[in-house]
Amino acid sequence: MEICPKCGLPKQACVCEQIVKGSQRIKVTTTKKRYGKIVTIVTGFDSGIDVKKIAKSLKNELACGGTYKGDSIELQGDHKKRIKELLVKLGFDEESIE
Repeated sequence: MEICPKCGLPKQACVCEQIVKGSQRIKVTTTKKRYGKIVTIVTGFDSGIDVKKIAKSLKNELACGGTYKGDSIELQGDHKKRIKELLVKLGFDEESIE
């Protein structure tokens, strides 16, 4: 049985990611890229969170393309209205999302 080095619990019962998700300050913005295309940018993820996994689930839920770069996620299109409820569903605090 593997033990998490951070919290000391078994890997199946590890709560490190949930604790880190609760202390995030996530910011959602939109910008215009080339040719007038709108992109939604989600920033503010700290280390300890799998940004790749979050980006994949957001792209699946929103039915759009996108990518992750470092600690930010770029989604094609304007998704500011729906992104908050999806991040809450993924385990982030509603008060920490701007």
